[in-house]
Amino acid sequence: MDGTLVDSTTGVIAAWSTFAKTYPGLDVETILHSSHGVRTTDNLAKWCGITDPEVLKDEADRFERVIIESADNGITTLPGVRSIIDNLSPAKSKPSQRWTICTSATRVYATAALKAANIDAPDGFVTADDVDQGKPYPDPYLKGAAVCQVSATDCVVVEDAPAGVTSGLAAGSKVIGLLTTHSKEQMLKAAENAHEGYFYLVQDLSKVSMSLIDDGVEVTIRLE
Repeated sequence: MDGTLVDSTTGVIAAWSTFAKTYPGLDVETILHSSHGVRTTDNLAKWCGITDPEVLKDEADRFERVIIESADNGITTLPGVRSIIDNLSPAKSKPSQRWTICTSATRVYATAALKAANIDAPDGFVTADDVDQGKPYPDPYLKGAAVCQVSATDCVVVEDAPAGVTSGLAAGSKVIGLLTTHSKEQMLKAAENAHEGYFYLVQDLSKVSMSLIDDGVEVTIRLE
């Protein structure tokens, strides 16, 4: 979601900077290079050393509130997103649902971020609260495919983070990588074991078009 559909970069930086005051020694620059696409709870456990489940939940809620409150100019859609969402919107609900969102954010944050960006959430979208193991494990995308009542091997995943690329490929899906938050080298490294035809890399979703067809979604990628 963040980095594929919406931009909340300034809010994320502000959140880590705020937490660095509570947890001295955090290297915000290092964290930003590797934390994107990973569940907030997993990041806080790793970088802040939080082990108590209740404290972890409370701190994750606080972290994501800071993102919402601190994002300069609000949380906005990224290039190419609006046309894709508009095209796919008729198939966002059951029983004819053909797409969903699989995010490492909590449901509270994801709902608020999508609303701020004026994106109608699809039915049953998958959040950090819905899986035992988040990205880079395949669980989020396996669950997302189940929501749409299809096999993950018949799905196309859109990802901007190495952890998400690994997750999508592990689920057996084809993956479109975006260069909105990570370098080309980082993204290619995450996909180094992908089978031929299973990974494509573009700048952002302005290079991708999606439209509904009788038996699914037609995806066109404009490679450079």
